[in-house]
Amino acid sequence: MTDIVITAANVVAGSGATTETGISGDTITAGQVVYRNAAGRYVLADADEDTAIERAPRGIALNGASSGQPCIILKSGPITIGATLTAGVAYYLSDTPGGICPLADVTGGDYLVLVGLALSTSVLQVGFVVTGVAT
Repeated sequence: MTDIVITAANVVAGSGATTETGISGDTITAGQVVYRNAAGRYVLADADEDTAIERAPRGIALNGASSGQPCIILKSGPITIGATLTAGVAYYLSDTPGGICPLADVTGGDYLVLVGLALSTSVLQVGFVVTGVAT
């Protein structure tokens, strides 16, 4: 699977985005997709996990954090993702923990989890859709 290559220093929430603050349960880099585990901490989401909660994104990290540190996530809305996108293309949760990829790179056995739609070559409109359907 080919994930988009994100430059963490360039990840920025757009105007009108919905954010949330919590505590990291993993080492997280800005731009990675996270879910909230049973302990209430943000950890990396993954499209090929068997447990549904691990495939249910809560948001995209807006800052880097080590386990136990504060983390701000973007739950919905526009984000300058710090990567080159193709405008009009839908992007999905990857089978690489925290990763994002285009649909063409979702591999067999992965669950389809829409992350968002590229509004331009740099801005992703985040709106998670967890289908529960495996490819």
